[in-house]
Amino acid sequence: MGYRDLTGLVKEVEEEIQPLYREVDRKAGINHSRVLEAFRNLRVSDFHLRGTTGYGYGDQGRSTLEKLYAMIFGSEDALVRGQIVSGTHAIAICLFGVLRPGDELLSVQGPLYDTLQEIIGIKGCAKGSLKDLGVAYRQVELIGDGEFDWNSITKAINPRTKVLLIQRSSGYSNHRSLKIEDLKELILFLKNRHPGIITCVDNCYGEFVEEIEPPAAGADLTAGSLIKNPGGGLAPSGGYITGRRDLVEMAAGRWSAPGIGREAGPSLDFQRLLYQGLYLAPHTVAESLKGAIFTARFFERLGFAVSPSYDEPRTDIVQRIYLGAPERVQAFCIGIQEASPVDSYVRPEPSNLPGYQDKVIMAAGTFVQGASSEFSADAPLREPYIVYVQGGLSKEYVKIAALNAAGKVLNVKQETKNSGKAKL
Repeated sequence: MGYRDLTGLVKEVEEEIQPLYREVDRKAGINHSRVLEAFRNLRVSDFHLRGTTGYGYGDQGRSTLEKLYAMIFGSEDALVRGQIVSGTHAIAICLFGVLRPGDELLSVQGPLYDTLQEIIGIKGCAKGSLKDLGVAYRQVELIGDGEFDWNSITKAINPRTKVLLIQRSSGYSNHRSLKIEDLKELILFLKNRHPGIITCVDNCYGEFVEEIEPPAAGADLTAGSLIKNPGGGLAPSGGYITGRRDLVEMAAGRWSAPGIGREAGPSLDFQRLLYQGLYLAPHTVAESLKGAIFTARFFERLGFAVSPSYDEPRTDIVQRIYLGAPERVQAFCIGIQEASPVDSYVRPEPSNLPGYQDKVIMAAGTFVQGASSEFSADAPLREPYIVYVQGGLSKEYVKIAALNAAGKVLNVKQETKNSGKAKL
């Protein structure tokens, strides 16, 4: 299929998905209203946008930003800090903050995301893991296409089980991501039988996709990264933790030090960006969702399997495309990188990254290093060779990049076909 044929397909797909765009806009409007109401209720002013240095004592802007997160997410309290370097770091703060030697951590979605496995101590040899500190780990496998195994969950919980870690996005797994409705059902199931269990949700890629966030669905702790959805493409770094006040305080003690907790931590010179990014987040997430819907349908029409399908309900901004061969994965990432505003001349290559067991290839020509919300694609080099696409501050940019990536993938497909003919 030539470039002219692909541009014609783009127009067809755009017409086909307009009703889905309208549904995205409807949810974005609900989230915009909630965010704006919080800004107005807390009387955010120019004074709050200024940063602090040194210890950061008495930082009213930082304090109000954390109140904003708590109000918007439907929780009692929040810790929002630029010094949290990633979503993995935010989740680790939660786990190390509330778990103690002899406790048990439980996953009911099978294996956790690659970087979390080293934190727990079930893979790799990182020092200071939960396993090193005497915290046990157990997991229950999913059944079907990501369904909970309720009987096995009931049997797995024991007196040592203290924290249930739940991933909203499926990460590098093949099962579907977890909808808020399913999360609410799981939490209700657990709390009715074991009210003392702490539910901790990895919310990365899920913020502002649905109409409420995990704390409003009953989660005790929720964590994520500011260079993903809630940073709105403006946050230069950071992460958040939100949930029950006592648990947020325990996490804050691990983030800094016991006795210091949340009282220290300067907001430096990017306080305004964290506020403005949060304000814009419902819009940028909506653009990402529209880009994902387009990408899903575009590659479906090209004959590739995708998940979720273009017309399935979404709970995160991640789009999986099943390419079936490492050469196609690399070609796709090269196409995304070439269409990026930063480092467009760089050629992505698979490499070993901290926390990952397989080589990973990443394409992310972003203004903030590694900012998934801007637009990126990555994949572990392992079967069945799925590329994971996320973000997109504008749906137009996503379309341009997807078109370029498709051309690269189809060229590789054709070269492979011709090579096979030549051998015959």
